[in-house]
Amino acid sequence: MSTFGSPGGSTKFSKPIPPERGSFPLDHGAECQPIMQQYLKCLKSHRGVNDDECRALSKSYLTCRMERNLMAPDSMRNLGFQEKEKEQADQEAGSKRTSASE
Repeated sequence: MSTFGSPGGSTKFSKPIPPERGSFPLDHGAECQPIMQQYLKCLKSHRGVNDDECRALSKSYLTCRMERNLMAPDSMRNLGFQEKEKEQADQEAGSKRTSASE
């Protein structure tokens, strides 16, 4: 007589474990799709290297998802973005404003 499974013929069921950050709705309305496509093009053009330009697009995509309740709001720091990047972006924006006003 042959039994399938573990010895003794008993079957053990394991309880599924939810993902760390929970589930999130898909972007069925494609509200953030243009940013996602730009990000993927950026990665392709930089041969898969997550360059500063690509990281800025990634940050924009995550912000878009949070604004439209497609993911839980969270600080960018928890999502892998450092404060240094924010400071650099602020400095670049400030330098663009001063050069535009000249």
